[in-house]
Amino acid sequence: MINTYHRHGNGAHGVLVQHGWFGDARAFAPMEAGLDGNAFSYIFMDSRGYGRMRGVAGSHTMAETARDALVLADSLGLDTFSVIGHSMGGMAMEQLALLAPGRVRKLVAVAPVPSGGVPLDATARAQFLAAAGSVAARRAIIDRSTGGRLPPAWLDWKARYSWEHSDQAAFAASFLAWAGMDFSADVKAAAFQVPLLVLTGEHDPRFDAALMRRTTLAWYPHARLEVLANSGHYPMNETPLALAASIEAFLRA
Repeated sequence: MINTYHRHGNGAHGVLVQHGWFGDARAFAPMEAGLDGNAFSYIFMDSRGYGRMRGVAGSHTMAETARDALVLADSLGLDTFSVIGHSMGGMAMEQLALLAPGRVRKLVAVAPVPSGGVPLDATARAQFLAAAGSVAARRAIIDRSTGGRLPPAWLDWKARYSWEHSDQAAFAASFLAWAGMDFSADVKAAAFQVPLLVLTGEHDPRFDAALMRRTTLAWYPHARLEVLANSGHYPMNETPLALAASIEAFLRA
């Protein structure tokens, strides 16, 4: 099976892009105007149960997403590639790096879920689980994760988009996968030499710079952190051109 995808550009440097819990292959669309399609080929893929992959059966684990990404890369003739992962896609990105370490050129983690998972108390866990069956619960999570500072109309749109572009069962299973998984020992043992850029928003209350320093930055020898001003958990929506500039400066270096 080959995942559906959206492509931007035809450059020699292939870049696989893995979306977050509330996204799909079109999640990064607001920043595409800032991407160099002559230098890069961005492959924005749908995970199973999301976007044009709605209704496709699967376990919806991060390992499954990584395997699907590798199949997609093979189908496109990408012998080597860089990877961008947002939120839960950041965890899938790390799984992909473990799966095919010799093929990965660079990694970009955007507000990522670390490979060690995210501890959640009972209240938070219940709120996240409720989001599978409730647009209102999704909206509340999006509002909190962006610092309670964005327009109500955008929050409505983001929650509704997520609802309309994901299967409820896949959405729930994906949460259980990224929240409860811990493969940080495998990442540490791999001692990756690949360059990694970690991008987080200054208004992201959970996936903040402190969490990144305790986890991802400590486990990758060649990682660096950049905090995006005026952004929360969704910089591709909140500060799209700044995000595009940071990503491409890193990929070109």
